[in-house]
Amino acid sequence: MRQVIRDLEESKIREVANAGLGRSDVLAFWFGEGDEVTPDFIRQAAIDSLQRGETFYSHNLGLPELRAAIATHLSRLHRAIGQDRIAVTSGGVNALMLAMQALLEAGDEVAIVTPVWPNLTAQPRILGARLKPVPLKPVQGAWTLDLEALLTAVTPATRVLILNAPSNPTGWTLTREEQQRILEHCRKTGTWILADEVYSQLYYEASTNGCAPSFLDIAAPDDRLVVVHSFSKSFLMTGWRLGWLVLPSTITHDVGKLIEFNTSCASVFTQRAAVAALQRADEITPRVVAHLKTCRDTLVPLLQAVPGVELARPAAGMYAFFRLAGHDDSLATAKRLVREAGLGLAPGEAFAPEAQGWLRWCFASKDPQRLVQGVERLRNWLAASA
Repeated sequence: MRQVIRDLEESKIREVANAGLGRSDVLAFWFGEGDEVTPDFIRQAAIDSLQRGETFYSHNLGLPELRAAIATHLSRLHRAIGQDRIAVTSGGVNALMLAMQALLEAGDEVAIVTPVWPNLTAQPRILGARLKPVPLKPVQGAWTLDLEALLTAVTPATRVLILNAPSNPTGWTLTREEQQRILEHCRKTGTWILADEVYSQLYYEASTNGCAPSFLDIAAPDDRLVVVHSFSKSFLMTGWRLGWLVLPSTITHDVGKLIEFNTSCASVFTQRAAVAALQRADEITPRVVAHLKTCRDTLVPLLQAVPGVELARPAAGMYAFFRLAGHDDSLATAKRLVREAGLGLAPGEAFAPEAQGWLRWCFASKDPQRLVQGVERLRNWLAASA
């Protein structure tokens, strides 16, 4: 066993969840998924595919009709994107790992903005890369980027810059001006940008395309840019494990070879479901976003009214990330909340050392009243432990 694998930290989110799984009295908001099932017509497309006997391999890069549908979908939202730049993957996590396998050698330097979903720091470590974290800083509960510090950190020695924006867990989102400066800087240093934009359509501010600012709006087709997307969040398809990469067309074929040696291909019936989802994207995603905005606007004011809570309203994503005064050990606090309050949250330290003392609350709840009940449990627990 490689030592780097032995040294990987187990998920602190899973550690908290394991303490409460199977307990019907726990209100669980720890994982990054909602509790609404995939729409019927998407599930039916998969059933129909199975009934037709589509149980065989597909092309490494995905069904041509799905790649075309993804390209059309993205071209409506951003600049024109050709099918030759799309690779279908077995989930967003798989897309990220494939991108890193394609770009990184052992010993390469990787800059990454933190706090961030722990998979994004674990994957480079698994490949033997060296991480250079660039921490966001909380200002009145809002995590903000020191752009000059980031640009200073990215040098010609930096092989890849990883950016998750909109961010899990903080809700931080890059501005168009920040993206433009980052892109221009990375062109000069020769650094690849790996942009995890899975949450880009879960955006609650005014925009021309209903999305958070994306590198796909400004980058040239041959820029050193790889963008990761997923069907999980915007289409209510977390368990389907289907995502995609947007690549320079010059490396798409090589990524196809990597897919062959990782998973061979995504299953055909899940891809048929994805085609159906994209055909009715204008029906699904706006409804999902409107509901999540209601959930956000239910939870955030209630949390902000709790004494000792520091929290800014997130502009995107599906998480409220907040600090609880006097509770600086986030893992211990999260475990106590499960045990003593029946409330399941994710500990901030799972996302970076600088997020110690913070907690992540996933507000993707089919019934917003669960959020109200959760805040009441938090209030009661704080009063009882004062």
